[in-house]
Amino acid sequence: MIATAIRLQEATREAVNDEMVMASAFKLLKAKDLSEKEFVKELYQYSAMLASITTTMITQVLLTEYQLEEMITDIEQMESLTKDLE
Repeated sequence: MIATAIRLQEATREAVNDEMVMASAFKLLKAKDLSEKEFVKELYQYSAMLASITTTMITQVLLTEYQLEEMITDIEQMESLTKDLE
């Protein structure tokens, strides 16, 4: 359990320090010429990117490769059913 917690902490740290996330954060830091609407959009994109990468890395810690493949298959099936219902 402690090993998992440490791996989760490391995954979160890696996500925060991801090259794309850091570039987005730097863009926000230097965003002096953006309108309020553009700044909010950039902030939203940064937040979504960070959340997505963090979720991906944490999922890789918590699930085995087989469980991950099974989850992806389930998601694809749900998306297919949703499209069929529309």
